[in-house]
Amino acid sequence: MDLLKKNVGMIDRIFRVVFGVGFLFGGWSYVAAPLSYLLVLVGLILLVTGLVGACPAYSVIGITTKGKKYCDF
Repeated sequence: MDLLKKNVGMIDRIFRVVFGVGFLFGGWSYVAAPLSYLLVLVGLILLVTGLVGACPAYSVIGITTKGKKYCDF
């Protein structure tokens, strides 16, 4: 099992980056301290997995959103 194998499709990656930035911005700007830490953590996870294109949780479960007919970015 390769945890850094690319298994996140392009649409999934776009959503992860957009929501990751949103969670980071919301955690830093609008939410009080206890909840803001959770939002920033979730935002960082979404942003990193979206930029890298690999999700360790998908690898453990055996899910992939990456199609076979598209090129590897």
